[in-house]
Amino acid sequence: EEQARLLRHQPDQPRDPKVLRIAIIGAPNAGKSTLSNQLLGRKVFPVSRKVHTTRCKARGVVTYEDTQLIILDTPGLTNPFKAKRHKLDEAMLTDPWDSMKHADLVLVLVDVSDHWTRNCLSKEVLKCLSQFPQIPSVLVLNKVDLLKKKFILLELVTELTEGIVNGKKLEVRSAFEHNSSSSAKSPLQITRVSPPESSAREPHKSPQETVQAQESAGLDNSGDRRASESSLVTEEAQGPKHCGPRDLENMKGWPCFQEIFMLAALHGEEVDTLKRYLLMQAKPGPWEFHSGVLTSQSPQEICDNIIREKILEYLPLEVPYGVVQVTEIWEEGPSGELLIVQNLLVPRKSHMMMLIGRGGKVISRIAQEASQDLMNVFLCDVRLKLKVEMKS
Repeated sequence: EEQARLLRHQPDQPRDPKVLRIAIIGAPNAGKSTLSNQLLGRKVFPVSRKVHTTRCKARGVVTYEDTQLIILDTPGLTNPFKAKRHKLDEAMLTDPWDSMKHADLVLVLVDVSDHWTRNCLSKEVLKCLSQFPQIPSVLVLNKVDLLKKKFILLELVTELTEGIVNGKKLEVRSAFEHNSSSSAKSPLQITRVSPPESSAREPHKSPQETVQAQESAGLDNSGDRRASESSLVTEEAQGPKHCGPRDLENMKGWPCFQEIFMLAALHGEEVDTLKRYLLMQAKPGPWEFHSGVLTSQSPQEICDNIIREKILEYLPLEVPYGVVQVTEIWEEGPSGELLIVQNLLVPRKSHMMMLIGRGGKVISRIAQEASQDLMNVFLCDVRLKLKVEMKS
């Protein structure tokens, strides 16, 4: 009721409000929901190691002083074949595109720990960017803490940007030296000859703008690795600055990114740097939500998402995607606790046995972990009971 009341109320905006609508897109399981949760400061979006955990577009709201960031957490960009394989709704194909239509800025998230996909943007992402070239875009390299050889980031930046950032050509200069006894932790640097003219900058006052991803972001080289001193220097790029639709078949990256960020969303490393940047990009405009709103989702939707997250974690392969959730009881107990009873409907008896587990261990663990997450979200005691039945 409180959530519904806040969503109905007019935003309590200040005299000169600012707003920024941010679409986060990327391949499935790149870490979009994890990054959204870190920006919000609380877990409201489901996260798991399996693809397509996020099933629909949902909004997160960050309100700081006179600025409101509206985060559009979207399903991973996919194609009709994969959507059919995972029993996904048609909305999974259209929601990311709808989010782009309402965005002021797009974050393209890439999982640099996945050596199968990290060297190029997916065709779905490139198609999305080429359809909306007028929307400023930022490249975010995620899970950098999992990279042992940090100099790979230089190659990835060059490939994913096609050698151009903010209309300027990148020139890679690297000097690798063997130093097995040294414990030097050299930062990776992205250096621009001149700062962007159109966007306000935070501490970057000098003509030579340097963005450093330091040891705090896990970008240090350990002592037994090569200590590297590497930089990407940008020069004015030749050719048109406006990036319209191009022949996507021959493209690996996107040459219209305005900025590059490197972070580890799971641990929150360097997320604050990105958050400060986003707050600075906000433009004058009315707020969409009351400052007390954290997400546009209803409590029931949050509950469903968190339970599904746990099911995805503990069931193998394609099994979880056929589970249907039906809430039977949702009420407040005598001491203010939330009482929830949810029925999980599965298509096969074998699936039911897997979901229950030997001695009921699997379903008990799912209920226990989901209850804890729900308590952290709703800030009250939660009593959750899960039942498993065959679909009639």
